[in-house]
Amino acid sequence: MEDALIAPAASLPQQPAPAKPRLVLSENALTVLRKRYLKKDPQGKPLETPERMFRRVAHHIARAERNYGADERRVAEIEEAFYDFMTSFRFLPNSPTLMNAGRRLGQLAACFVLPVEDSMEGIFDALRNAALIHKSGGGTGFSFSRLRPKNSNVGSTGGVASGPVSFMKIFNTATEQVKQGGTRRGANMAILRVDHPDILEFIHCKSSGRELNNFNISVAVTDAFMRAAASGEDYDLLDPRDRRAVARLNAAEVYAALVSQAWKTGDPGIIFLDRMNADNPTPELGEIESTNPCGEQPLLPMEACNLGSINLARFVRPGAGIDWEGLRETVALAVRFLDDTIDMSRYPLPEITAMVQGNRKVGLGVMGFADLLFELGVPYDSEEALQTAESVMGFIQKTAHAASEALAEERGVFPNWERSLYGKRGLKRRNATLTTIAPTGTLSIIAGCSSGIEPLFALSFVRRVMDNDRLLEVNPVFERTARERGFYSAELMDRIAREGSIRNMEEIPADVRRVFVTAHDISPEWHVRMQAAFQKHTDNAVSKTVNLPRQATVDDVRRVYDLAFELGCKGVTIYRDGSKENQVLSVGAAPGAPPGGVLERPETLFGFTTKIKTGYGHLYVTVTELDGRPFEVFATIGKSGRSTTAKTEAIGRLVSLALRSGVTVDKIVDQLKGICGEHPIFQNGGLVLSIPDAIARVLENRYLTKEGKPRIAKTEHSLSGEKCPECGQKVSFEEGCLICHFCGYNKCS
Repeated sequence: MEDALIAPAASLPQQPAPAKPRLVLSENALTVLRKRYLKKDPQGKPLETPERMFRRVAHHIARAERNYGADERRVAEIEEAFYDFMTSFRFLPNSPTLMNAGRRLGQLAACFVLPVEDSMEGIFDALRNAALIHKSGGGTGFSFSRLRPKNSNVGSTGGVASGPVSFMKIFNTATEQVKQGGTRRGANMAILRVDHPDILEFIHCKSSGRELNNFNISVAVTDAFMRAAASGEDYDLLDPRDRRAVARLNAAEVYAALVSQAWKTGDPGIIFLDRMNADNPTPELGEIESTNPCGEQPLLPMEACNLGSINLARFVRPGAGIDWEGLRETVALAVRFLDDTIDMSRYPLPEITAMVQGNRKVGLGVMGFADLLFELGVPYDSEEALQTAESVMGFIQKTAHAASEALAEERGVFPNWERSLYGKRGLKRRNATLTTIAPTGTLSIIAGCSSGIEPLFALSFVRRVMDNDRLLEVNPVFERTARERGFYSAELMDRIAREGSIRNMEEIPADVRRVFVTAHDISPEWHVRMQAAFQKHTDNAVSKTVNLPRQATVDDVRRVYDLAFELGCKGVTIYRDGSKENQVLSVGAAPGAPPGGVLERPETLFGFTTKIKTGYGHLYVTVTELDGRPFEVFATIGKSGRSTTAKTEAIGRLVSLALRSGVTVDKIVDQLKGICGEHPIFQNGGLVLSIPDAIARVLENRYLTKEGKPRIAKTEHSLSGEKCPECGQKVSFEEGCLICHFCGYNKCS
C-alpha cells in the first residue's frame, strides 16, 4: 500500500499506534479514502493513513464509555474492539463519523429533519439551520406542508404567498453554496402532503431537469388517498393553516400525474405517511412529517440519527453458511458503538442535541447482501432470497433490540422513554429505534462489498486509469466460480463488462447464470418484494431503488407503487434507465441550461482532432466529448500572425462556453457557418470561407444530419446511463443516489 499516505509523526494525534498489520484496500477504496475521509493539510495532502483514520474514530467513540463508569483499561478494550470490527470491515459507521470523529468539527450524524414553519422567520431559520448541518456533513429533510399555498393572502403585508415550491428553490440555491464538511454539496429531501393545495405544482417541479437538483422530492400520501386513487374518487385539498377544505381533486388523476413524472425523471418518490407514523415510537412528541434525503430515516422535526452498517459478506463462507454467532457479536457491539456515538457527537443546534439525546435513535443496517447471496448460491430474484433476507434481518433486529435492552439495564432507558410506546408497554430500551437500511455507497467501496441490499450493479467492468489504460475488474466471487468451473477467460470477462449481463451467454453454465444476476436482470416486482422483506424487520425504513429498463412504461411504474403499498413498504423510489441522463454532470446546470449555468469540467475527457485547410493556413480543431456530445472546442492555426492566432483561440473559448452552458450544436453551427473572411479557399470540394466557418464545418460534419438536425448521441450507457463528472467512469443509480464505484462520487438528488 501507499507509504505516501503516512504523515510526519509530529502531525499525527497522540494515540496508541496500531498494533495490527496494514489494511488491505482496493485502489478504489484508497481513492475514496484519500478524496473524502482522511484528514488533510491545507494543501490537500493526507495527514493520516487509513489505519490512523480508523484508530482516530475508535479512540474517540470509546471515550463515551467513561460516562458510564468504565476505567481506562475497559475503555482501551472497547477501543480495540471498535478498531477491530471496523478494520476487518464487519461494520462501518456513517460517513460523518469516519470524517469527523476526533476532529474539530465533531459532528457525527448523517440524517436530520428540520421544521419549516409558515412564516418568513420560520422559513429562513430553517434555511440557516440547514446550512449549518450541510457544513457539518449531514443531509436534511424538510416537509413544506405547513406553508400556505401559492396566491394565499399574507396578512402582515397585504401581499400574496409564493407557495412551497418557490421557497424550495431558495433552499436549493443555498445548498449550492455550502459544501458538506468541505467535500461535497449537501443533499435534501422535500416532502409535500398529497392534500396540500399546491400538490400538482410540487409533482412537476423537477420536470425540466434543471431545477432543484439538490433535492429529492417525495409526495406524502395517506392510506385514504391510496384507497381514493384505486376507486377513482375525489379528495379534499386542505389549507395547512386551519385544515379547511379549499378545493377537490380526483385522486386517480393526481396519482397518475405522480406516476407519470416518476417515469419521466425518477421524481417524485412516494412515502406512505400513515405507515411511518404507525411505527413512530414517540407520538406524544410529535408526528413524523419528513425523512432524511434518501427516505430511509423518518424523523421528528429537529431530530437526527446516527447510522451504521454491518457487512453481511463477512459472515458467510463457501459451503459453511452464515456465521450466526459472529453476526450476533457484531450486532451487539455495533449497537454499543452507535449509542456511544450519540454522546460523542457535537450537533449543530441545541434543539437537535436535546431531541437526539432525548430519544437516542440509532439506525443499524446492512451492506453486502448481494455478495452474501452469491456465496450462498441463491439468486436475488427468488423465494429463497426473500427468506434469507427475512431470516438475516429478523435476526439482526431481534439481536439489536436485545442489545438495547442490555444497555438500558447498564446505562438507563432513553430520557423520553416514559412518553414513548415502550414506556407504556413496560419494555426497557436504551434507544427509541434500532434499525435502518441506509445507503452505503462509499462505505461499500471502502469495505469492498455490494451496496446495501441492492443487487450487484455489474459482475465485471473496465476502469480507465492513467494514459487511458484499461483495468478489468471482476467480482471476486464470480471470478472464483468462473475459474473453479473452467469457463474463466479475460476475453469473456471483457465481454461481460461491455454487455453488463451474463443471462444470454450460453458458454456460462445455466446454474451460474441464474445465481449471478445484476440490477437490470431483475424484474421490478422482485426489487419491491426484497424491499418489503427487509422492511418487515426494520424499525425505521429501507433505502432501495427499484430499477426499471429504459423501455418500461408508465403502467410499470404504477404497478411498482401499488405493490410497495400492498406489501407494507414505507416508501418507494424508482429509476428508469436513462431518465436522469446528464443530471449528474454538474450541480445547477445541465445540457440545455441557459447561459450562466456552466457545466463543470471532468478531470479527463476524450475527443478528436481534425485538420482543415483555410486561407490562413492549416486549422487544427480539437473537440472533447462528454457522453457523445461536444463539450469543448480548441482551435489553433499554424503559420499565422499573433492576431489571427488570438482570434482563433477566442472563438474556441466562446464556443466551449456556449456548449457548456447548454447551447445546442446546431445553433452554434448556424451562427458560425457562412461567416466570410478575406481569404476563402476550396477544401474537399467545398468553400471554406473563414476560420469560424471552418469550425462550423467540423461540428456540422460530426454532429448534424443532412437536414441540419442534431444526431442522436451514441452514448455508452451504464446500467444508469450516466458517467461520473469527477473521474469519467460509469456510475450506477442505487439507494436513491447516483454513485460512482470508482472514486466515490455520489449525488443523492
